[in-house]
Amino acid sequence: MLKVEQQQPVEFSSALIAKFDEIVKRYPEGKQKSALLPILHEVQAELGWLSNTAMDKVADYLNILPIEVYEVASFYSMYFLKPQGKYMLEVCRTGPCCLVGAEKLMNHIEHRLGVKEGEVTGDGLFSWRGVECLAACGYAPVLQIGPEYTFYENLNEQKVDELIEDLRKR
Repeated sequence: MLKVEQQQPVEFSSALIAKFDEIVKRYPEGKQKSALLPILHEVQAELGWLSNTAMDKVADYLNILPIEVYEVASFYSMYFLKPQGKYMLEVCRTGPCCLVGAEKLMNHIEHRLGVKEGEVTGDGLFSWRGVECLAACGYAPVLQIGPEYTFYENLNEQKVDELIEDLRKR
C-alpha cells in the first residue's frame, strides 16, 4: 500500500481513472457528483488514505469544488484523512460490546501494538480505533480488520493476539 505525504503531488494510475470512468457511467448525465463515495473508496484502496492533494484531484475529475469532497471524506468514518497501518483493527465500542469487554480489548490492543488509537505501528502494519456499532451485539465483543474488513466475533485477548500474529505473517 503506497503512502503519500500530504504535500506530494498525486498521480492516479490509468487503471484507477478507468475505474472512475466506469463508476461515473452508473449515474445520469450531469450527476457525476453521485460517484464521489465509490471513487473515494477506490482512491483510498490505491493510496491507503485520502490526502488533500488526492481529494483535490478527485474534485477536478468530477468537476466539483474541493470542499465538496472534503465534506464527504470528513463526515464518513470509513475514509482515512491521515496515513494508516496496512491493517486497521476497528473495535466496536458501543454499549453491548463494552458490557462484555470491548474496552478491555481496546486497552489490550493499545499495549500489544504499542500505539494509541489512531497511530501507526513503527513497522507500518497496524492502526486501531474504536468504531460505532458493527451490528453484531449478540456476538460481542467484535472487531473488523481492514482493508478487506474481515469480521471477528466473540473475542478475548488471546483471540486478538492470534489475529495480530496471523496478520504479521502475511
